[in-house]
Amino acid sequence: MAAAAALEAAASPTGALWGLVQDFVMGQQEGPADQVAADVKSGSYTVLQVVEALGSSLENPEPRTRARGIQLLSQVLLQCHSLLLEKEVVHLILFYENRLKDHHLVIPSVLQGLRALSLCVALPPGLAVSVLKAIFQEVHVQSLLQVDRHTVYSIITNFMRTREEELKGLGADFTFGFIQVMDGEKDPRNLLVAFRIVHDLISRDYSLGPFVEELFEVTSCYFPIDFTPPPNDPHGIQREDLILSLRAVLASTPRFAEFLLPLLIEKVDSEILSAKLDSLQTLNACCAVYGQKELKDFLPSLWASIRREVFQTASERVETEGLAALLSLTACLSRSVLRADAEDLLDSFLSNILQDCRHHLCEPDMKLVWPSAKLLQAAAGASARACDHITSSVLPLLLDQFHKHSQSNQRRTILEMILGFLKLQQKWSYEDKDENPLSGFKDQLCSLVFMALTDPSIQPQLVGIRTLTVLGAQPGLLSTGDLELAVGHLYRLSFLEEDSQSWEGGLCVWLWLLTGWRDVGLLSLFLGIKKPCPTQWCRVAALEASGALAALYPVAFSSHLIPKLAEELRRGESDLARGDEPTKCSRHLRCLQALSAVSTHPSIVKETLPLLLQHLWQTNKGNVVAGSTEVIAVCQSLQRVAEKCQQDLESYWYFHETAVPCLLALAVQASMPEKEPSVLRKVLLEDEALAAMVSVIGTATTHLSPELAAQSVTHIVPLFLDGNTSFLPENSFPSRFQPFQDGSSGQRRLIALLMAFVCSLPRNVEIPQLNQLMRELLELSCCRGCPFSSTAAAKCFAGLLNKHPAGQQLDEFLQLAVDTVENGLGSKASRSQAFTLLLWVTKALVLRYHPLSSCLTARLMGLLSDPELGPAAADGFSLLMSDCTDVLTRAGHAEVRIMFRQRFFTDNVPALVQGFHAAAQDVKPNYLKGLSHVLNRLPKPVLLPELPTLLSLLLEALSCPDSVVQLSTLSCLQPLLLEAPQVMSLHVDTLVTKFLNLSSSPSMAVRIAALQCMHALTHLPTPVLLPYKPQVIRALAKPLDDKKRLVRKEAVSARGEWFLLGSPGS
Repeated sequence: MAAAAALEAAASPTGALWGLVQDFVMGQQEGPADQVAADVKSGSYTVLQVVEALGSSLENPEPRTRARGIQLLSQVLLQCHSLLLEKEVVHLILFYENRLKDHHLVIPSVLQGLRALSLCVALPPGLAVSVLKAIFQEVHVQSLLQVDRHTVYSIITNFMRTREEELKGLGADFTFGFIQVMDGEKDPRNLLVAFRIVHDLISRDYSLGPFVEELFEVTSCYFPIDFTPPPNDPHGIQREDLILSLRAVLASTPRFAEFLLPLLIEKVDSEILSAKLDSLQTLNACCAVYGQKELKDFLPSLWASIRREVFQTASERVETEGLAALLSLTACLSRSVLRADAEDLLDSFLSNILQDCRHHLCEPDMKLVWPSAKLLQAAAGASARACDHITSSVLPLLLDQFHKHSQSNQRRTILEMILGFLKLQQKWSYEDKDENPLSGFKDQLCSLVFMALTDPSIQPQLVGIRTLTVLGAQPGLLSTGDLELAVGHLYRLSFLEEDSQSWEGGLCVWLWLLTGWRDVGLLSLFLGIKKPCPTQWCRVAALEASGALAALYPVAFSSHLIPKLAEELRRGESDLARGDEPTKCSRHLRCLQALSAVSTHPSIVKETLPLLLQHLWQTNKGNVVAGSTEVIAVCQSLQRVAEKCQQDLESYWYFHETAVPCLLALAVQASMPEKEPSVLRKVLLEDEALAAMVSVIGTATTHLSPELAAQSVTHIVPLFLDGNTSFLPENSFPSRFQPFQDGSSGQRRLIALLMAFVCSLPRNVEIPQLNQLMRELLELSCCRGCPFSSTAAAKCFAGLLNKHPAGQQLDEFLQLAVDTVENGLGSKASRSQAFTLLLWVTKALVLRYHPLSSCLTARLMGLLSDPELGPAAADGFSLLMSDCTDVLTRAGHAEVRIMFRQRFFTDNVPALVQGFHAAAQDVKPNYLKGLSHVLNRLPKPVLLPELPTLLSLLLEALSCPDSVVQLSTLSCLQPLLLEAPQVMSLHVDTLVTKFLNLSSSPSMAVRIAALQCMHALTHLPTPVLLPYKPQVIRALAKPLDDKKRLVRKEAVSARGEWFLLGSPGS
C-alpha cells in the first residue's frame, strides 16, 4: 500500500511545478521556463512530470494557450534533450507530429520542439524520416516567420548530419521536399543555411532523381546576388558571404551545366558590372568540376563573351576575371581524357582563339595588340599542350613583326609580348631540351634580344634584359657563343654613364642595392631626392640579370665577366691613387656593385671574394689613397655577398673563414701604433668604417651551424683576450694586440668587431674564457676617453647576457653589472659610461623577461629626474622599445620574447605617469619624452584601450620644446586619429590648436608630421570639425609657401581635405 501511494504521489504534479507552468502559460512570464529546465536537469522533475503538469494547457481549446504550453515543453526539451530515453523520444515525436496539424499559432512552438528532438542521441531509426515527411506534408514553410523557417532548416541540417543513410533511403522524395521548403526564401540568414543544405545534398551524393532542374531553378533564381546589408546589421551577413555560398552550390556538380552555362553567358553579356564579375568568377569555379562533355556545346558562346569583355571592357577587374575564366576553360579542356575516336575540343578551341587574335598582332596601328596578347597568354598558361600550340603559332609571327617595325616603342611592345610567352614556357618542364618548343626559335630569339640590348633607347634595353634572363633560365636556349655575347652586353650595361645632373638618383640606386628596399620610388621620397633616371634603372636591371644568370652559368661568368671586373677594379685603384675625377671613381663603385651582384654561385664567390678583400689590402699597403667612403663601399659589397651565401652552407662557411680573418687582420694592423700616422689608420678606425665591418662580420656569422661556429670562436675570442694572431693572414704585427690590457684607443675600438662576432653566434655555442671575457667587457664599458669602445663593450656584454642560460653564473654576471653601474653612477667621471651600460643591460633583460629587468627599469626611471642624465634617460626608453640592427636581434639568435613591448608598457607606464605628476616642473619633459617613446612603438591595438587615460599627457607632450618629443608624439597620435576618432573628438579644440602651432616648427620633420596629423583630423566626425574649418584653411595657407617641397606637399594634401570637409560626397 505504501509503495502504491508513493507511485501515485510521483505521478501527480507537484504544487511548485504546477505553479511555474501556470505562471508561464497563463501569466505570460518567460522566466519559469528556464527554472523548469534547470529543475529537470538537476533531477527535481522528469520530462514526464512536466508533460503531465502541462496536460490541461496542451488540451485547451484556445490556440494561444496550447501554443504557450507547447512552447514551455519545447524550451525544456531544447535544454534537456540529452536526458531523454528512447521510449520518451518516440512518444514526444508522435505528439509533435500530430500537433503539426494544429492551428497555425501552435506551429512555431511545435517546430522548436522537433528541433530539440532532432538533436537527441537516443532518436530511434526511422523517426527522422517520419518527422521530415510530416513537415513536408503538413507545413507550408514559406508562410512562416523568418525565425520559424530557420528552425525548419536547422531540423533538416541536424538530421543530415546524424541520420544521413536514413534520409538517403527517401530517395528523390527528400530532394523534392526540400525544394518545396526552400522555394521562395528571401531572408539572407536563411539563405546561407539553405545554400549549405543544397551543397551537402549534392556533395554527399543524395539522390536528385528527376528534380535536377528544379533544384537548380530554386537556387539559381538568386543569381547574381543583389544584396546590400542594412546599416548596423547585428547579424554581420555580407554580400560576399551569400555570393560564395551560392557559387559553391552552382559549381558543385556538372549536372547543372546545361542550365547554368546559358545563364552565365547571359549575365556576362549584360550591362551590370557586378553581374559580369560574379558570372566570370562562377565560370572559373565551375571549370574545376566540368569536363569536355559539359562545355562542348557552349564553347563558342563562352569564348565570344570573354573576348568581347577583354577587347571592349572599361573595367580592369572584368578584364582580369575574363582572362582567369579563359585560363580555367582551357585548363578544363586540357585535362579531359579523350577516347581515340573523340574530337579534340582543346585543339579546336585554341584554333578559334588564334583565328580571332592573330590578325590583331599584325595591325599597323597595334590598337588591339595587348588585349589579343593577354587572351593568347591566358589560354597558353593553362597547360603545356595549350602553351605549345599557341607559342608555336604566335612566336614566328611576333618575331617577324619585330623586324618589320623600326620604332623603338613598337619593338619594345612586341618584345614584351614575346617575354610573356617565354615566361609561360618556364611553367612547364621538359626532360629533353629538344622537346622545348622554343628550341626551334632560339637563334632568332637570341638575335632579337641582342638587338634590343643595343637599341639606343633605354626602354627596349630594359625589356631585353628581362627577356635575356627568362631565356637563360630555360636549358639549352643559350649557346656558348650566346652566353659570351650576353655577358658582354650585361657588362656594358652595368657601367652605363648617366647624366651628370642625376647623381642623386645614382645615390638612390646605390642605397637600394645595399639596403634591399623594394620600392625605389619610396626610398627616393624618404631621402627627399629624385628618382633614378632610366639609365640607372637599366644598370640596376643588368646587375640583377647578371646575378640570376651567374647562378645558372657560373663558368661563362667566371671566364668572361670576372676578369673584366678584376681589370676594372685595378684600373679604379689606379684612378683613386691618382685622385682622378669623380666619373672614373663612380665606375670603380659600379665595379664593386657588379662583383657583389654576380656572387650567386659558390664557384664565383671563390673568385669575387678574394678580389674584394685584395682591394682592401691594397688600401692597407698604402697603394690606394682612399677615404672611409671607399672602405664602406667595399664592406657593403662584402655584406651583400655574405647575404647571397646564406642559402648555401658550404659557400657561407668559405665566406666566413676567408673574410672574417681578413677583416680582423686589416683592423688589427690599422690599430697598431706607428711612428708616422697613416691613411689606413685614419680610415679603418673611423666609426663609419668599423660599423660597416661590424655588419659584414655579423652577416657572415648569424647562419653558421653550431659546429662551425664553435670552430671559429676558438680562434677569435683568444685573439682579443690573449692576443693570439696566429690564424690571421699576414700576421706579422709590430706589437702585441691587447685591446683589454692597457691597449691603445685604436685597439679598444676593435671591440666592436668582437661584439659583431660573439653576439651573432647561436645560443648553444660555448664561448671559451667566458668569465674573463665578461669581466674585461664590464671593465672596458666604464672606461673614459673613447665612447665608441665603451659603448661597444657595453653592447657586447648585454648581448652575451641575453643569451646566457639561467643559473648561478648568470646571477654572478648580473650582480657584477649592477655593482659596476651603481659605482659608475656614483662617480662623476664615469656617469655617462655607467648609464650606457645600465641601458644596454636593461634592454637585454627586458627582451628575455628576466625578473631583474623591472629593478633596472625602475633605476632608469629614477634617472629621469637627474639634471645631467635625465634627457639621455628619456631617450633610453626609445632604445628599450625599438629593434636593434647589430646586437640583441632575432637574426643574431638573441632571446626576444613575443610581446615584450606590451609587457613593458603594462609594467612601467603607470609608474611613468605617476612619476610625471610627482616630478618637478623642470624635469617633467623627460617623463613626457620617455612616455612618448614607449607609446610610439607600442602596437596600436594595445594602446587604444588605454587612450582615454593617456591622451591628456600626450597632448601636454606636444607643448614640450624638445623637437624629438614633438615628433614622437605626433607619430603616435596620427594613427590614433584614424583608429579612435570618437575618443579624439573630445579633444578636437586642443588638437587643432597644437597641430597648427607645430606646422610652423623650426624642424622640417615636425612640420611634416603636424600637417599629416591635420590631414588625419579630417577622419573625425564632420559635425565636430566644421566649426574649425575656416580657421584651419586660413592657417594652412602659410605652409603652402614653405621653403621645403615635402612640407608644401603635405600642406596641399591637408588643406584640400579641409576644403572638402562637409561637401556632398565627402
